[in-house]
Amino acid sequence: MIDVASALEYLHHGYSVSIIHCDMKPTNVLLDNDMVGYLTDFGIAKLLTNKESIAHTTTFATIGYIAPEYGLEGLISKRSDVYSYGIMLLETFTKKKPNDEMFTGDLNLRSCMHNSLPMSWPDHIIDADLLTLDEKNFNQKLQFVSSIMELAMNCTANIPVERMKMTDVVASLKKIKQKLCSCYWIT
Repeated sequence: MIDVASALEYLHHGYSVSIIHCDMKPTNVLLDNDMVGYLTDFGIAKLLTNKESIAHTTTFATIGYIAPEYGLEGLISKRSDVYSYGIMLLETFTKKKPNDEMFTGDLNLRSCMHNSLPMSWPDHIIDADLLTLDEKNFNQKLQFVSSIMELAMNCTANIPVERMKMTDVVASLKKIKQKLCSCYWIT
């Protein structure tokens, strides 16, 4: 997920023209033999000049991953990619797809996670394959997962200006990884 966040950071801030992917989802991420993630499928990507921070488009991305302003009004920005990235984080750590049948009406992956707070946060929400109650250092690992879930919730705020910038997302993920590695002596 750090690889994908870094790719988005580069697309958003690496040029004088920002590239908005517009269709962030797991099927647009490829993993190589070393589990390095690569962002793919730029078929509906849009360019934003220095003077533009938002654009209007009639091209729509995948339901479930699409930011509210993009789906409702066709407005794209760097923050719409951040939203989609946050949904991917939630999906990765919960093993629930945002377009699952269980999400009907106003209920979606983000609202489901938000509604679960604080009663079952996050040990009953996260993918059981990632963390089990009888696991060694459960509470410590739970703190790291909680930090990632909190980051995902900050990426998926309903109001675009309340979402994080990709530079901050990357910095947060690297900080979480560094703390995790120092606890387990992983290099």
